[in-house]
Amino acid sequence: MPPPMIVMGRVIAAFGVRGSLKIEPLSSEPDALSRYRTWYLRKFGDDAWRRREVEGVRLQGTALVAELAGIADREAAALWRGADVAVPRDALPPAGDDEIYAADLVGYRVVNREGVALGRVQAVTEAGAHPLLAVEHEGGMRLIPYVPAIVTGVDREAATIEVEWGEDY
Repeated sequence: MPPPMIVMGRVIAAFGVRGSLKIEPLSSEPDALSRYRTWYLRKFGDDAWRRREVEGVRLQGTALVAELAGIADREAAALWRGADVAVPRDALPPAGDDEIYAADLVGYRVVNREGVALGRVQAVTEAGAHPLLAVEHEGGMRLIPYVPAIVTGVDREAATIEVEWGEDY
């Protein structure tokens, strides 16, 4: 079983005829993923991570183009379209004092400014303009934008996120 993963990109297409993958970086530094020699890929709807050694990677515009071991032609590369690209959490440098990895928020309690418990973070997803906290509660799931206007505080020691969000939203 692989260690906990941090998703850092998504395969958007096959690239060329030799099995390269075109990858949309999801980190604030587009080439951050290129620093790692081993990646893990997970197809949409699958829980299993597949380890792949990086044979080559380069920045092309805002995307990465990568050659991975075991993916030798365009047809094989096309099968990975939509897959998440991740590295083990413990391979990343420590977050700065005012930073936190989105994956580290999973499991945090979410409370509003009035102290009402809204649930626990089950996932942090990218939704274009900003990340969303998928917060599970008794009644199901709520999505809360992870933006400064709504997230008013993150307490790492208490594993709690304070939000400006109503219980009935």
